[in-house]
Amino acid sequence: MTSRIVSCVRCGQRNRVPASATGKPVCGKCREAVPWIVDADDTTFGDVAERSSTPVLVDLWAPWCGPCRTVGPALEQVAGDLAGTIKLVKVNVDDAPGLQRRFDVRAVPTLMILKDGKVVARQAGAAPAATLRGWVQHTLAAA
Repeated sequence: MTSRIVSCVRCGQRNRVPASATGKPVCGKCREAVPWIVDADDTTFGDVAERSSTPVLVDLWAPWCGPCRTVGPALEQVAGDLAGTIKLVKVNVDDAPGLQRRFDVRAVPTLMILKDGKVVARQAGAAPAATLRGWVQHTLAAA
């Protein structure tokens, strides 16, 4: 599993965020929660997403998909807006055919919210950041 570098929304400090860990990542400089954005595939999804104690927003996408490239930055904005509340896990379905079959992904992007390892919401297609943030917040409040 690899880590990713993300910038703190508050102070701009770049921080290395592990793919799987207990707790929630915080900025090494200002100690504010940082966006938790990681990648997963067939072999790492269990550790990265299903065993996460933080609710997970899963982005099942493909590099050849135009709407996927559009929704990617919106999802990263949502992860920043909700830092400390959610973990964004990006899954390239071309590299994760097992997950594509398991979750019966017929269109990309497909978004799912996992809480305690269980899918609690799912939607296909791209949407603006404000709409996605509202969907995530509503789902987590109801779950």
